[in-house]
Amino acid sequence: MQFPSASGNERRDLAEVRFAGVSGRFDWDAEAMSQTGRIGSQAIRAWATGVVVGETLGSSTVQPRITLQVDAASGDKSATDNQLNTFNPLFPSGYYFTQAGYTTYANLVHVKGGVTMTALANLKLTTGVGVEWRETVADAIYTLPDVPVPDTAGHGSHYVGTYGQFRADYNLTPHIALALEYVHFSVGATVVSAGGHDTDYLGAEVRYGW
Repeated sequence: MQFPSASGNERRDLAEVRFAGVSGRFDWDAEAMSQTGRIGSQAIRAWATGVVVGETLGSSTVQPRITLQVDAASGDKSATDNQLNTFNPLFPSGYYFTQAGYTTYANLVHVKGGVTMTALANLKLTTGVGVEWRETVADAIYTLPDVPVPDTAGHGSHYVGTYGQFRADYNLTPHIALALEYVHFSVGATVVSAGGHDTDYLGAEVRYGW
């Protein structure tokens, strides 16, 4: 494995605490994680945390649900301290933020507000806006699964970018589900200076389950 300030064989031990529940109109899902281990000759000391809080409004068939999601994952503080602080999401899924998968759970602070509603019996519509920053400018901006964007470590500002998302999920049958998702990501000056640009994602899914 290779990071901007460390490379070599990597071993991580992960400890996690999670708390989820529902009370009346409100629901929540929170977790905190700590990683220790070694990469090459360097020690690993990293952390991450995230929480999603939702409120379901009214009792109509539409049932709009407002959500607030906040996430943070550590980045490497120094390239010369013989310690790697970059959190490694290990087996990340783009679905946690969006299916576009532009960024990942490493050196990240992420805030997202969203609204979900059931338009029809089998149709769920979701829209949201998210803003992302780096936890530390000393480390890179990362894309899925944990790939550093070249020339971003130690350069630019904390701000990474802002995205808007729209997603429709439709249960065609008890075994077949369809989904359509659109994401527009507007990048900040740090990504632009590294050769990046605003981008759009459109994806369609067909899932079969039993």
